[in-house]
Amino acid sequence: MKRAVLDCGFDSYPASVPRILDRLGADRIFSGQDTILLKPNLVNDDPFPVTTSPEFCRAVIKYIRACSGARIIIAEGCGDAVLETDEVFRALKFDRLARETEVELLDLNHAPLVRRELPGNTIFPEFYLPEIAGDSFILSLPVLKAHSLARITGTLKNMMGFAPPEHYSGSGFWKKAVFHSKMQASLMELNRYIVPDLTLMDASVGLSEYHLGGPTCDPPVNRLLAGTDPFAVDRAAARLLGLDPDTIPHIRYPDQGMLNELPL
Repeated sequence: MKRAVLDCGFDSYPASVPRILDRLGADRIFSGQDTILLKPNLVNDDPFPVTTSPEFCRAVIKYIRACSGARIIIAEGCGDAVLETDEVFRALKFDRLARETEVELLDLNHAPLVRRELPGNTIFPEFYLPEIAGDSFILSLPVLKAHSLARITGTLKNMMGFAPPEHYSGSGFWKKAVFHSKMQASLMELNRYIVPDLTLMDASVGLSEYHLGGPTCDPPVNRLLAGTDPFAVDRAAARLLGLDPDTIPHIRYPDQGMLNELPL
């Protein structure tokens, strides 16, 4: 249902993940897929809650296996200035998870690309995306975090992992640094090219001020969020952080205003 977000309390990944996915009817959604990309937020090699927990992904994989024969790929393109994605996978034990669950790992930073065009965009009138993104069902698995530039890093910003560094690092320190000078507008234009098909957000803890560390939410948020509308999910997530979603341009609904009406 458009703009509907499911919100459930968190007990544990094995208990809470299937509970909320069942409520969403995800078994029927997954059963019709050929390839499912699991897109965690693995910006660097810091453990949860900076990055998505491998145990969260494990519970999702178990659920998919029970209702679908789809090919499952954990796909990420990290933003770390020094590390490559395969090093982040190893540091966070995603390599072990992949072996144990017999799923694939894919470094989006080095995947084959396709070129897309949206002439109405001013920052990204063309964009290079991993080819597999267009052929797969994208299940976004972000964690709840505030962000120093975007104000919130949720499921829409999680799509930055699909941006290849060879095109979007520029002269910056981070692999996706081109986004940083005009973060809100850049995310809005990115999300005209790619958004997830479904989101399951881990809001069991939450980072209250900064996306790479700092204080956690006190008390822990203790929720999971799920939905097929990524804008609705991020707006609900913003409220959990005490933020007004209407003041964050990139999570406003596309019909709320044109890009040139919003601050860059």
